Amino acid sequence: MSRKGVKLLVDSLTRSSKHFNKSEVECLVNLFDTLVAKARSDFAGVGFNRVVFRDILHSAFGMTDDVVLDRDCFQVYDLNGDGYISREEMFQMLKNSLLIQSADEEPDEGIKDLVEIALKKMDHDHDGKLSFTDFEKAVRDENLLLEAFGPCLPDIKSSMSFEQKIFRANS
Repeated sequence: MSRKGVKLLVDSLTRSSKHFNKSEVECLVNLFDTLVAKARSDFAGVGFNRVVFRDILHSAFGMTDDVVLDRDCFQVYDLNGDGYISREEMFQMLKNSLLIQSADEEPDEGIKDLVEIALKKMDHDHDGKLSFTDFEKAVRDENLLLEAFGPCLPDIKSSMSFEQKIFRANS
C-alpha cells in the first residue's frame, strides 16, 4: 500500500475508532502490512489466511488452544455454531476453564450456578441464551466478561511483550 493510501486508511480508522488514538492505529496498520508481507513470503503468496493468523497467535502470544485459534471470541463460546451461546455451551466452557472445585459440593453444581449468574448478567433479551447482540452489549459494558467462560485472548504478559515489539519496530 502506498504512503498516501496508508495515511488515508489511518485517518479513516482513527475517526471511526473509539478505543485507539492515531499513533496506535498507525502502528496497527503498519503491523498488519508487515504481517501480510511476511505471510506472502512464508506461504508463497497465499496471503493472510486462517493458517497465517493461527501461526501469528501461536508465535506472538503463545496461544495453542485449537478451539480458540479457529474462531473469534463469540464463536469460541458458540460451540455448535447456531448463533447463540446456550446454557449447555456455557457449562462446557466453564467446566473446561475452572481449575479448583469445592470438595463439599458436587463439581457440576458450582458450574451450573456460574452459568445462571452469567445468563442473568448477559442475557439482555431474557430468552435463556446469548445472541451475539447480548454478548456484544455485555462485553462492551464489562470487558472482564469477555473471558468469563475461559480465556479466548492472549494473557497480559504476552500482550505487553507483543506491544513492546511493535512499539520498538515503529519507533
